Amino acid sequence: MAKSRQHFSSQDASLSPPAVRSREWEGPSRWTEYLGPDMTSPMSSRTSRNGSLDGQSQGSSGGSHKGLNLQWVVQLIEVADGLMAKMYRFNQILDYPDPVGHVFSEAFWKSGVFPIHPRICLLLSKKFPEHFSKLQLDRVDKAALDAMHDSAEVHLQSLEPWIQLLLDLLAFREQALRLILDLSSTVITLLPHQNSLILHAFMDVFCSFVRVNLFSEKMPRKMMLQVYNLLHAMSRNDRDFDYYHRLIMFIDSYDPPLKGLQEDLNFVSPRIGEVLEAVGPIIFLSTDTRKLRNEGFLSPYHPRYPDILTNSAHPMRAQDLANVTSYREWVLLGYLVCPDELLRVTSIDIALVVLKENLVLTLFRDEYIPLHEDYQLYVLPRILESKKMAKSGRTKQKEADLEYSVAKQVEKMLSEVHEQAILSCDVIHRERRILLKQEIGRMVIFFTDQPSLLAPNIQMVFSALALAQYEVIWYFQHIGVATSKSKAARIVPVDIDPNDPTIGFLLDGMDHLCCLVRKYIAAIRGYALSYLSSCAGRIRFLLGTPGMVALDLDSTLKGLFQQIIQKLENIPKPQGENVSAITCDLSDFRKDWLSILMIVTSARSSINIRHLEKATVSTGKEGLLSEGNAAYNWSRCVDELESQLSKHGSLRKLYFYHQHLTAVFRNTMFGPEGRPQHCCAWLGVASSFPECASPIVPEEVTKIGRDAVLYVESLIESIMGGLEGLINILDSEGGFGALEIQLLPEQAALYLNNASRVSIPSAKSPKMAAGFPLPGRESYPENNNSIKMLEAAMQRLTNLCSVLNDMEPICVLNHVFVLREYMRECILGNFKRRILAVLKTDNDLQRPSILESIIRRHMSIVHLAEQHISMDLTQGIREVLLTEAFTGPVSSLHAFDKPAEQLTGSATEVVCNWYIDNIVKDISGAGILFTPMHKCFKSTRPVGGYFAESVTDLRELQAFIRLFGGYGVDRLDRMMKDHTAALLNCIDTSLRSNRELLEAVAVSMHNGDRTEREAILKQIVDLDTLIGFCIEAGQALAFDNLLAEAAGTVLEEGAPLIYSLLAGVVKHIPEELPEKKEIRRLKGVANSVGVVADHDSEWVRSILEEVGGAHDDSWSLLPYLFASFMTSSIWNTTGFNVDTGGFNNNIHCLARCIHAVIAGREYVRLEREYHQRQALSNGHAGEPLDPDIESRVSAEASIKSAMQVFVKFSAGIILDSWSEANRSHMVAKLIFLDQLCEISPFLPRSSLEPHVPYAILRSIYSQYYTNSPSIPMALLSVSPRHSPAVSLAHASPITRQPRGDSTPQYSSNDSSYFRGSSSHNQDHFYDPNSGNIKSSEGRHRNVRRSGPLDYSSSRSKAKFVEGSSSGSTGPSPLPRFAVSRSGPISYK
Repeated sequence: MAKSRQHFSSQDASLSPPAVRSREWEGPSRWTEYLGPDMTSPMSSRTSRNGSLDGQSQGSSGGSHKGLNLQWVVQLIEVADGLMAKMYRFNQILDYPDPVGHVFSEAFWKSGVFPIHPRICLLLSKKFPEHFSKLQLDRVDKAALDAMHDSAEVHLQSLEPWIQLLLDLLAFREQALRLILDLSSTVITLLPHQNSLILHAFMDVFCSFVRVNLFSEKMPRKMMLQVYNLLHAMSRNDRDFDYYHRLIMFIDSYDPPLKGLQEDLNFVSPRIGEVLEAVGPIIFLSTDTRKLRNEGFLSPYHPRYPDILTNSAHPMRAQDLANVTSYREWVLLGYLVCPDELLRVTSIDIALVVLKENLVLTLFRDEYIPLHEDYQLYVLPRILESKKMAKSGRTKQKEADLEYSVAKQVEKMLSEVHEQAILSCDVIHRERRILLKQEIGRMVIFFTDQPSLLAPNIQMVFSALALAQYEVIWYFQHIGVATSKSKAARIVPVDIDPNDPTIGFLLDGMDHLCCLVRKYIAAIRGYALSYLSSCAGRIRFLLGTPGMVALDLDSTLKGLFQQIIQKLENIPKPQGENVSAITCDLSDFRKDWLSILMIVTSARSSINIRHLEKATVSTGKEGLLSEGNAAYNWSRCVDELESQLSKHGSLRKLYFYHQHLTAVFRNTMFGPEGRPQHCCAWLGVASSFPECASPIVPEEVTKIGRDAVLYVESLIESIMGGLEGLINILDSEGGFGALEIQLLPEQAALYLNNASRVSIPSAKSPKMAAGFPLPGRESYPENNNSIKMLEAAMQRLTNLCSVLNDMEPICVLNHVFVLREYMRECILGNFKRRILAVLKTDNDLQRPSILESIIRRHMSIVHLAEQHISMDLTQGIREVLLTEAFTGPVSSLHAFDKPAEQLTGSATEVVCNWYIDNIVKDISGAGILFTPMHKCFKSTRPVGGYFAESVTDLRELQAFIRLFGGYGVDRLDRMMKDHTAALLNCIDTSLRSNRELLEAVAVSMHNGDRTEREAILKQIVDLDTLIGFCIEAGQALAFDNLLAEAAGTVLEEGAPLIYSLLAGVVKHIPEELPEKKEIRRLKGVANSVGVVADHDSEWVRSILEEVGGAHDDSWSLLPYLFASFMTSSIWNTTGFNVDTGGFNNNIHCLARCIHAVIAGREYVRLEREYHQRQALSNGHAGEPLDPDIESRVSAEASIKSAMQVFVKFSAGIILDSWSEANRSHMVAKLIFLDQLCEISPFLPRSSLEPHVPYAILRSIYSQYYTNSPSIPMALLSVSPRHSPAVSLAHASPITRQPRGDSTPQYSSNDSSYFRGSSSHNQDHFYDPNSGNIKSSEGRHRNVRRSGPLDYSSSRSKAKFVEGSSSGSTGPSPLPRFAVSRSGPISYK
């Protein structure tokens, strides 16, 4: 285009005749832009488009004056394609205007081609062909006319290339008409069985000429010419454009185009009629699906005798089926522009068959015209005219009657065929698609099993491919098309209903056939070479027959025949397995044969085709021309097999319907009749899309390539979406989840309760009254369909995985798509999304145990798919799990820091944040309580979808650890440490701000000045807030202790050797201060799995070391600060619950915090003092005798001292505050001190005796246990395990555990709900005999959750020995306390 524009304006700005004539109006050289620089050989796309002529067949055509110049025929067809590509691009730029209805969009005027003055442009177009000087444009829009005058040169330049396109159309019309006339008048015969090669060339140029002119109507030709001439006159002194009047006549004569085409092609009409009559039988055969099936036209074996592996059903006609697509196009276009030929007796049936199965007539790519409307407007009037003339009796009566009768039949046919087409065309083509689906499917199976028979039947394979190609393209051309009977109401698209599954089968069958041909291309070439070798002898024999000798051929023909025989005899003989290595170019042979045909089919030649047939057919064998044509066709299977395959099997035209293609794929691929293996063919279509780009329009290559890539990506997205869907179907509760139904304990209990209330339970019902599905319900007959659905989904999943795994890479331009890699990313991405999706339910966090079962189920499905994929998905699953679990280095194991840009561990973050916010912080206010007896947290109302005990007991924490491993444990531990560090900072702040007050409190406490002490304590601000912070820190300590215990259980199950190693090493770690870095890390690991005796103090110690806390001297006042807590009003609402072993407001967690903070602070202080002494002594001080013993003794002594200070002054405050009017708060405080002694290994109970007499505590516990309603319920239990004797033995104070000084654990399994407990409202059953999942008694010195006392002082050895029972292992209290439920009270 750029070349033409430059040439157009380089010589004369006024577009003088020499400027245009310099493009050589006559001859092929004018079309250099459309043909490329190589003028002597047509473009390769022509070769693939028309199989009857190849690109190199025309070089010597001019050697004989008697022959026809077929090279120019092929080149003119290429010119037609180039012209239509330009017009297509022009319409794209102009946003597809409607010149007939004068409808132009806003984008049309913004395209920059026409001046943006619609009133003037539209007037010029509507008044065509009137000259602008007669239209008085200045009265229409004077301002617009002046603006056009000012910018005339700019507009001229923008319109220049498109005016050149009009001139090219004018020149093409003249040259094409001359060529068609020449061929029509000189070629002797155009019958397909005699002269098929010349016939296809003639009809191709005829159809190209018709399509070009029909397509030109879609361009705004009138506006282009009129506006350009107006602009030309404005800039050239009112002088018209030189070709203006010729173009006016051209456009006017082709307005509408069918009128001009019918007039111009009237001279060739009889030859067209002959051709269409000759191809009629093949068209009839292609529409007769029953005959095609019964007589085996598309079967490689005999239809009636399957054992005979040969096709005897009319091989030539079966071969000619490959051309049926062209024949149908000839019929539609031929009768449209030569309507008089419909009056032939046989033409009406041919036209009816083709018209009945089409609604549109495709011109170029996806551009079409309404077929039946144009027949009604331009063909029917000619038939009516013929009918009228026949009726007037202008000829003999007999001929007139026949002509009238035929015209009447044609009129009736044209009047009714439109309705028939609307009703039946879809049915006809669906039936044909089903036939092809079956035949091609059988063909693929047969040739896969018998590949040696592929080569002899290659022409039949081409026919099957051509028929399937036509049906697929027809489907997408007509999908969603509605038709109308009037010319004004154009065809409009309607809603697409793409649900025909046969399309997928046809695409898949074509793909398999093409793959088979490419796979066995060497065998096909070898067969073709063998055929050509044998053909040489037959042609030599025919040339030597008496008839041929008598013809006395001239020297030119003799020379050509001798060259043909020589070339055929010199063909290399295929030997063994060397066929693929043979390179054989037979283009010269085909060139010589076409030269012969051009001579003998010319009316100017003395020896013509009829002479040759008569001279050779008398031998009883094939005639000379038949042998030559067969050799021509087989020669193409040697060196042009790929182009043949592309011609018949390529679906590149589907690019222009790729949006419909995507919609049909999505609707049918995963439908009931969809097949996973079809996706290969749907994707493979895109590889040929770039071939649609025209070299005339360079930007098309980029656009079509980009669209092809987007199409493939869209289909891959759909395929991967289907793959995800199959996996998710299997992973749903209705999938494998239905096979893994397990009732929760609460559901089972409810079911048993309901069953016990029904006198005759229904054993047949798979469902229960409560609505829970029972395990095993899938085995009931009524649930067979769900099982079949699962089996079908599994089968489709495995098939799809196998297909995608084996699929070859899809190449589109420079893009390569490997489906196996997409599948891996899809499966692993879906697995990751599944993890994140099931983390939370509609309400809140999913229970870790349920989450674990769901993820394991999904992993089992991935492993099922992995069996059909040659990739390691297990490693990918591990990477996903690691990515979701890893949030940074495990602090106790990794020395490196987490990179700032690392964004992993999202799943762990979600779970850990939920636990911190809802359990430790209780931001939802659900009343979270830690229950020491049950080793879990409970809540008064649900936290999200579950009560707290459902997500915090050891089973759930173990499931969390199995999911997220050590990284998850470390992350949760890290978050709790950060939170606790903030709380410890609050303690530090309080100590600093109240330092003077606390010092005064300490002095007054030591002096015993109660009045001063109380006065000073009242001055301490925000005491209740600080207590709340300490309780929250205690909750974090309790939760981390549970987490460590669960981690130890999981480690012991999964890696028992590592667990035993840690447990053993901890016992022998030297107790030195300060500890070495390696020992601290080792103790940190051991503490994280619960094998360190004092978990809490070690944990707080590590926090203080990390943040550098407790370094101020004010921390020495810590016991006094904690003792001041006894004056808080929080104790007024505190009540002890014997069922949980804790208080109703978590005040028992304060005991954990006090013990851990005091102990941790002392460890840190001693280490700091050691470093200070080392710095001062500078290494000259004498070494102690036993540093390990000294450090351990000094640390424990400091901790015991601080704890005893706290207990002493706390007890003093408690007892001083006692009064007859209010003593309820004192009870909670005393139990609190007893629990502190139980928790802390540094605080023996003997240290409490001087301050709180045992009798007081015994009385308190006696009242609690006696008033608890759980005791009689437990004693009256029907379980044989809970006999009164056993219950007393377990519940009385005399009972001792086998291990030393530890006390029994009162715990029970989790319940489904929890209510606030008090001494007057207890709704729970109490089961003192039920055990925990894993006890940590062996790792703790004193772990008793119920609150009773255990003194280890020497006083216990002298008292209360006479009441021991058989269940005890040492001294016990008096028997009268055996039923007091005050707990085991024992003095050693």
